Amino acid sequence: MPDSSRTQGTAICAVVLGLALWFLVGLLQQSYWAIAIPVAIVVLFALGLSFWIGYTIATVQVEPETSDAPPDSEADPASDRPA
Repeated sequence: MPDSSRTQGTAICAVVLGLALWFLVGLLQQSYWAIAIPVAIVVLFALGLSFWIGYTIATVQVEPETSDAPPDSEADPASDRPA
């Protein structure tokens, strides 16, 4: 594994631990913001994800299926086989 990946992983772990400590200190001080900020982030993420899904569904371009075979040939495939 490249050293840069390990460095990035270590940095992410350090940031997460720092944020967790900050959150716990806010909770122990009974700060309103310790709950409001994480809840706002989660709600905005969920709303953004929902918007992205809706936008993707609304803007997808679907081409109709085209079939070169006549419709009767698909009805009974066994009728084309010799006995």
